[in-house]
Amino acid sequence: MPSITVRNIPEETHRALRVRAAMAGRSTEAEVRAILESITRPEGRIKLGSLLAEIGQQAGGVDLEIERDKSPSEPMSFE
Repeated sequence: MPSITVRNIPEETHRALRVRAAMAGRSTEAEVRAILESITRPEGRIKLGSLLAEIGQQAGGVDLEIERDKSPSEPMSFE
């Protein structure tokens, strides 16, 4: 799993992180991970699958009952 190092954090910021972590019952490192996660992946974000489904509904929907051609196909030739 990737890791990062953040240097030169002001003492006041580090202290505030430790306090915030203690209030949440986490280590400082776990608190920093939680903060980064909440900022980079907010709960209210639109997910790609949901967005595509909404676009499909706006376009009139998609017919998923189409009969699929199950006959074998010829392999592609790259010559």
